[in-house]
Parts: sequence; structure tokens; C-alpha cells
Amino acid sequence: MGHEQESNTALRYFCGLAENTFQSELGIVDPPLIDYLSELLIRFVRSDVVHRIRGTSGKPLMSVPEMISEASVRMGDARRDLHQHIGDFTLFWAGVYPEALRHGEQADSAQFENYRRYGKHSYHVASSIDPYSDDAPPAGLLQRLGDQFDLCCYGLREVRRQWESGDGDGPILLF
Repeated sequence: MGHEQESNTALRYFCGLAENTFQSELGIVDPPLIDYLSELLIRFVRSDVVHRIRGTSGKPLMSVPEMISEASVRMGDARRDLHQHIGDFTLFWAGVYPEALRHGEQADSAQFENYRRYGKHSYHVASSIDPYSDDAPPAGLLQRLGDQFDLCCYGLREVRRQWESGDGDGPILLF
């Protein structure tokens, strides 16, 4: 099976899991939001996408504070794209792998809370900047991602639970 065919299979699988989770289990009927979340899962499976943002030095930005600092000096589409990426990055980790953000009892739960706060804020900032491209996600979608960040995190955790348990009758592990 070729890379493109594998990617299409994975996208269909995640779309089915996300649609089932958000529509059937959570009662969220928002096809653009569900499609965005399915595509986010596919994009973030690849580590080069997770750390695709580079600073002015050309070095990949590896932490949320670095990304936020970089976003403060960018303008227009570059600023919108970076804030959208911060939202996506924090939503992916807080939703799919929250245990990676909670290393200790209560001391490190602050990192999880920071991801939630940064994610919500970044989606709202991105939604307030008019894109130059018609391919960019609409402002309303980014606004909904910020407004429903916690619900999206919960839904993504449920999607992960389904793919790990094999409840979705598809590939159990794609990565």
C-alpha cells in the first residue's frame, strides 16, 4: 500500500471515529469541526508537522512559550498560521496525550492547564486575523475550536480510547 493510500485510509478511519464520538456520543453535529479534528490527528501523526514552525534563527520551535514569543513578532497570515498551529499543538497534546503533560501529582498539572489556556487563546487570536488564502480555516471554525476547546479535548481522548481498544473496527495503531 502506498503512502498516499495509507494516508487516505487513516483519514477515513479517524473521520469515522471522530464522527461517531462527537455526533453519537457527545451530540456535537458540526461537520467542519469534526473534519478539522480528524485532519488534525492525521497531521500530527508526523513528527515533522508537530515541530514544523521555525523561529527567526531557522531552529524548530519546540515549546509553546517559544511559539508564543515568535507569534508576537509575526504579522498577518504568518501570525494567524502560528496561532492556529499553537491551538492545534496544544489541542492535540491536551486531548490525545494529556498524560504526557501531567508528570507529577499536582505540581505538573499546571502544564496541562497552561496548554488549555494557550490553546483557547491562540485559536481566538487566529480567528481574529483575516486570512489571505481561501484555503485557510474560516474564522468561525477557529473561534469554535477556542470556545469548545475542553469538549474537543475530551472528544479526542475518546477517539484515542476507541482506536486503542479497537472499538472502531479499523487499524488499531497507525503510527
